[in-house]
Amino acid sequence: MEMLHNSGPTAITVLIILLIMSIVSWAVMISKWRSFNAADRQNRRFLRAFRKSGRLSEIASIAEQFKPSPLVEVFNEIHDEYQRQSGGRGTPPNPQGLERAAQTASSEALTLMERRMTWLATIAQVGPFVGLFGTVMGIIDAFHGLGTAGAATLRAVAPGISEALITTAAGLIVAVPAVMGYNQLTSRLREFAARMDDFGRELLNAIENAARFQPTASTPPDDPRRRQS
Repeated sequence: MEMLHNSGPTAITVLIILLIMSIVSWAVMISKWRSFNAADRQNRRFLRAFRKSGRLSEIASIAEQFKPSPLVEVFNEIHDEYQRQSGGRGTPPNPQGLERAAQTASSEALTLMERRMTWLATIAQVGPFVGLFGTVMGIIDAFHGLGTAGAATLRAVAPGISEALITTAAGLIVAVPAVMGYNQLTSRLREFAARMDDFGRELLNAIENAARFQPTASTPPDDPRRRQS
């Protein structure tokens, strides 16, 4: 606290900037962890409901209850495309269209989940350099004061250098949690992407199997009088 009290305006400004960056990074990490945990819980609930139900119409009627699960977006997109192609019955005439719909839904869901992640990456990369800038400016001020005073002793220059190095430590304190949080959140995003791809394939298989075993309309028996004629 004594070194902070004796720091110059440049160091104080740098420390305030780093404090703001730290608050932003922690806010992004906490909000993302909360939203990812909620999405993960809803994913598990939605998968249980989907695998227990035997009809897509039943899942479509209750899918909104499981938001913010990204699997709901994949299901809705595939289900809507299936309805457009065949009215929700029979084999879809264009299975590639269902696959493209699943990929589009997965991409849109991931884009939504990645919001504000760039702020976290930027803070992780820029934080040390902001702290280093404060250190360099502090050392310049210390040596400038040393030259003005004309006392070339370690006692004269050491306090200014030690105060300047505070900004480097502060930059590392800001950057290290941001790097760790970004890596962990990126890993979870890859897990969500894999789950959405797996669910998309599972849903397409369910549609194909249901269409394959749907009863076909039986042809009327031949008229015996027609055969006699």
